Amino acid sequence: MTAKLINGAEIARQIREEIKQEVIQLKAKHNLVPGLATVLLGADPGSLSYITGKEKTARELGFYSERIDLPETTSQKDLLSLIEKLNKEPKIHGILVQMPLPEHINESEVLYAIDPRKDVDAFHPVNVGKLMIGDADYLPCTPAGIQQLLIRSGVKIDGAEVVVVGRSNIVGKPIANILMQKNKGANATVTLCHTHTRDLASHTHRADILIVAAGKLKAVTADMVKEGAVVIDVGVNQIGTSTSGKRIIRGDVDFDAVKEKASMITPVPGGVGPMTITMLMLNTLKAAKLAAGLA
Repeated sequence: MTAKLINGAEIARQIREEIKQEVIQLKAKHNLVPGLATVLLGADPGSLSYITGKEKTARELGFYSERIDLPETTSQKDLLSLIEKLNKEPKIHGILVQMPLPEHINESEVLYAIDPRKDVDAFHPVNVGKLMIGDADYLPCTPAGIQQLLIRSGVKIDGAEVVVVGRSNIVGKPIANILMQKNKGANATVTLCHTHTRDLASHTHRADILIVAAGKLKAVTADMVKEGAVVIDVGVNQIGTSTSGKRIIRGDVDFDAVKEKASMITPVPGGVGPMTITMLMLNTLKAAKLAAGLA
């Protein structure tokens, strides 16, 4: 058996087209334009690339996009004042402060300052809490993207044995919560594993759906995977640089070996990655609709 590739780039393209069409309808029927503000401190190349991609995608989908670039030396007080201003700006429905922030900035205080209704990353404790009780307005972007990859690839989640490797606040914990909810596209039995899990392979080998966000190259090998499992690789590990200077990226799963046992698998790159910005746009669209009383 050679696994079918789950094409994240194509699924992301489909969702973006759906968003684009809904934005056209919102403009025509309600004169409503979703607005996204992105804030970047400093000029870190990785952060600059991410923020540029988010801004570009927002404009392509017909959003109002406001990008605010600040010096790396910007004070905590000035950053919080900017967030307060954006919280009150009616044409802005989503606020994204690009992480990581400079060392002198308290990231938690910044995240908590964003109005939960405009927290389209879904990192605010209010939104995390609403996810926990199954009443989320927005889902964290990467986990939401994983769920959509599964749904749109026809994977049966209801009743499935799901094993998540990694317990980060960004991926592991939220995807476990999303897939265990009593909702459509969920209802799974979820095991959450981490660095202190004993005999990791005994857990991963039970998985119908294996989600790996361990942050370690080849953290999951073929002997740890059940025949026919669906494998979602969230890892991003740089293993080198091409002759053209482009980063060479691999995931947390031993792809070449595992694809011979899995029924479906996400490649790295081109699997989960393209979904993250797309789900950010979906959250911003929903934030605009909520603000207008349309959702």
